[in-house]
Amino acid sequence: MIRTLVTLGAVFWAVQAGAVTCEKLTHENKRYTVCEVDAANEDLRLFLNDENDDLLGHFSSVNEALEPSGKRLAFGMNAGMYHDDRSPVGHYVEEGEEVMRVIPNPGPGNFGLLPNGVFCIRDGRADVFETLDFVEQAPDCRFATQSGPMLVIDGELHPRFLPDSTSLYVRNGVGTSADGTRAVFAISDDYVTFHEFGSLFRDVLETPNALFFDGNISRMYDRASNRSDVGFSLGPIVGVVEDTPGN
Repeated sequence: MIRTLVTLGAVFWAVQAGAVTCEKLTHENKRYTVCEVDAANEDLRLFLNDENDDLLGHFSSVNEALEPSGKRLAFGMNAGMYHDDRSPVGHYVEEGEEVMRVIPNPGPGNFGLLPNGVFCIRDGRADVFETLDFVEQAPDCRFATQSGPMLVIDGELHPRFLPDSTSLYVRNGVGTSADGTRAVFAISDDYVTFHEFGSLFRDVLETPNALFFDGNISRMYDRASNRSDVGFSLGPIVGVVEDTPGN
């Protein structure tokens, strides 16, 4: 299905295929690709290492790891900052197992630009939490990845974002609905500021909480449009898993 929608100064061109709806969107003269997932019903996961504890690092490697089970990626995106060895900088949980603890304190770089947050995937929902709220609520996440800064916090932009900033990068992140049923992933197709990127999630995608994943190395996989960005190995990867045809 293809649709065109104009709202709040944004123009969408959408293609819906299977588990994920991806859109080309222009907002305030900046271009984005936005993919929406029904978190209540789709198989949303995080990936880091394979069964031999070797780094996956690429969308193609995730597909190879899924193939024996009759599964494949419908969508994928890098999902959080990592060290040189690709281990997560902050909290990371995969299949209920904690790989890295929560880091609640400020630090250098974007990750330490508090408030930062955690993207948590549970049965039937996905949520972005501000980190201290995450620690207080202690949700039982099947998958979780910590990154930062937060883009939108309870409907407001991160207080450190400046409208006249000159820091321009390709950026990617995720926002979630209040009821946890919508997970909306976005990557900029132009260089954007944090203020521009956060405004997309607040004003157009209408997600009350949104989290920055990374900038400059941002990459996306979308099977329906044959998009599979390549480059250096990634750390955590988020993806929607679907059955391979015939399974």
